[in-house]
Amino acid sequence: MSLPPLNGAQKTRLRGLGQTTADSAYLGKEGVTPAFLADFNRLLGAKELVKLRFSSGQDRRERAGLCDQLAAAAPCLCVGAVGHTALFWRPGPTGSKLLPA
Repeated sequence: MSLPPLNGAQKTRLRGLGQTTADSAYLGKEGVTPAFLADFNRLLGAKELVKLRFSSGQDRRERAGLCDQLAAAAPCLCVGAVGHTALFWRPGPTGSKLLPA
């Protein structure tokens, strides 16, 4: 699946929407398991924008690596990560409902 590139304004819009979104997924010490990945893909398909909370005290480098791993495995884009929270986006099959055309 090829994801469309996002410009800065589009990422800013998605991060703004993410501020009012509740955490949808929690990634613990088990890491990215097949069960977690299946649930994460289901959430992306249903919501298009998923807010992930790292809940087992990973350090900054580990969180960055996990974001890259999820973005490659899901496939989706990490549009922002601050502290123990990251925001992932994947457009639906007919395009994005969250971003204006």
